[in-house]
Amino acid sequence: MSSSATSHADGAASPRKREALELFRGLPRHYDALSAALSFWQDPRWRRALVSALAPSSGQRVLDVATGTGMVAAELLARCSDCSVVGIDQSAAMLARARERFVAEPSTRVELIEGQAESLPFPDASFDALSFTYLLRYVDDPAATVAELARVVRPGGRVASLEFGVPPLALARWAWRFYTAAGLPVLGRLASREWAQVGRFLGPSIRGFYERHPLQQIVGYWQQAGLENVQVRRMSLGGGIVMQASRRAESGPAPGADAQADARVVGS
Repeated sequence: MSSSATSHADGAASPRKREALELFRGLPRHYDALSAALSFWQDPRWRRALVSALAPSSGQRVLDVATGTGMVAAELLARCSDCSVVGIDQSAAMLARARERFVAEPSTRVELIEGQAESLPFPDASFDALSFTYLLRYVDDPAATVAELARVVRPGGRVASLEFGVPPLALARWAWRFYTAAGLPVLGRLASREWAQVGRFLGPSIRGFYERHPLQQIVGYWQQAGLENVQVRRMSLGGGIVMQASRRAESGPAPGADAQADARVVGS
């Protein structure tokens, strides 16, 4: 692993991005264990499903955006021993934890870079596949960010994401709202002051995001960015959402006005 990180962060960060940076600054040390426990051990399952959806092949170069402490990057390397992974994240604190995870890995297999998803420091079509995790709630323009992510994927390459979701069924949605409004803040407070802040933040953040950007609209963002065959998988009654697609060939037709109706949604 490279011993130094290249910074591409924008010094004039928006309020949303400053909030995200502050939120994650105190979390890295116990992030993996607590994110699993507070999701009732669903978060690791969702991340494994994300990597399975991406299905990297031998010799491919994969970009993991919002890599955090490197959990998805590690899973990618475990699934495909001959792949190389570049992880990028705006949080220096999270990347420091990721570097500890990959201290024994050679730089030819994994590289970690500090930078912004909205302005990736890579040429067009420079990766065979791309993953991103819990990203779109923290950017000011999700549609433009998805377009930027698609830009660096070669035609025919795979893109997959994991985001929190709001369960669509009434009973599951009621339980989700109760947990995010009451249970999560209490459990977070038992862990630490920083996790108490996360507990208070997550529920309103997730609900507000989907009020502004309904799931079918997000599918539209993907298709407008040149991604096709978009599939949506609701997991754990809809608490997690894994999406996957392919980068359209340069000569392929642009999606029509009704394209987002063609996305396939499944549950598990």
